[in-house]
Amino acid sequence: MPENLPAQSTADGNAADPGSEPTPATASETKLVIAQKLIANLREELANLERLLSSDAENVNVDDLIIRKETDDGEMIGPASDGKMVEGVFDGQHMIGSDGKQYLVPPNYASKSKLVEGDILKLTIAPNGTFLFKQIGPIERKRIMGILVRDEHTGDWKVVSDGKKYNILTASVTFFRGSPGDDAVILLPKSAPSKWAAVENIIRKQ
Repeated sequence: MPENLPAQSTADGNAADPGSEPTPATASETKLVIAQKLIANLREELANLERLLSSDAENVNVDDLIIRKETDDGEMIGPASDGKMVEGVFDGQHMIGSDGKQYLVPPNYASKSKLVEGDILKLTIAPNGTFLFKQIGPIERKRIMGILVRDEHTGDWKVVSDGKKYNILTASVTFFRGSPGDDAVILLPKSAPSKWAAVENIIRKQ
């Protein structure tokens, strides 16, 4: 499934409001954002270099601090630590990482990407703490119809189908502007039980 860039988590781990329509960026705005990110990365690397040069620590092998890569344009050299990558399984709200930890997936990203319980994700944690999720192994899906309902006590949204209730993300309901009683098209794992469903569409009655 292609990565939906507007739904990705931002530098502070949050995603855009699913109820707002994204405004297409102009070419100059895109260049400006990319340039700002490159400048921020360069500043971080320069700060690390200054700390290294001014450190009183014992001598180290510089080759242990860098990675050399052969490319079509020649050899590229970069820091050995480019962040951390963790793969895991989506459980409807979180990614259960291979390291045994639980990582909250931004609801807007999960909603817009229509993540289904059991999907395999990859999380990249950048040196500055930015979280970036990417779906790398979608589970086989099935599509069913149901009725959108809301728990009067907790306010949680669910879809009822064939006598079963499936949890859904509030971000999905907000995005489609759903209301109790609307018809909902949801996605479930084809060959595995699931408590959560991904909303593919909501058919509003009003």
